[in-house]
Amino acid sequence: MSTTIHPSVDKGMTPAADNFSGGTLRCKCSSDPVEVSVSSQCAHNHVCGCTKCWKPDGALFAQIAVVPSDSVKVTKNEDKLKVVDSSAAIQRHACSECGVHMYGRIENKDHPFFGLDFVHTELSDESGWEPPQFAAFVSSIIEAGADPDKMGEVRRHLHDTGLEPYDCLSPTLMDVIATHTAKQKGVL
Repeated sequence: MSTTIHPSVDKGMTPAADNFSGGTLRCKCSSDPVEVSVSSQCAHNHVCGCTKCWKPDGALFAQIAVVPSDSVKVTKNEDKLKVVDSSAAIQRHACSECGVHMYGRIENKDHPFFGLDFVHTELSDESGWEPPQFAAFVSSIIEAGADPDKMGEVRRHLHDTGLEPYDCLSPTLMDVIATHTAKQKGVL
């Protein structure tokens, strides 16, 4: 197979473990890695083609999931973290040495995903995390240099892997966003 999606997907996905309660995420530094404890199972795990998310070397997509913000705690080397882009909706906290994004937090209380942090579960040695469920922002991999003529192959591979490809978020998450917006406008 010539299309590589993400190492965690390409090696085969395993189902989530029953009663899984989280794990520790570690950056890629060989000494003094940043460690982040996550005390919950993730939700809405997906591969993301946007150009903002951290991707492992050679991967077309990032793998990203959400967890409750109160379940995320930096436990080692917090001083190495920096916010990648303070103007972005998701404040991505990355290791200043290796560049790995450890978690992303939404600080805007009016955002539909406020209270959720974005994490890369592949940074954990623990098994049992929910595997990716869909592929988001698939067309965006072109902006990162993917060949537009290969997009049909990429979408077929995603679909065959069990990851429905979208050029937005999954329908469930798009419904959450629309419902939040409608409530803010007083429509609901």
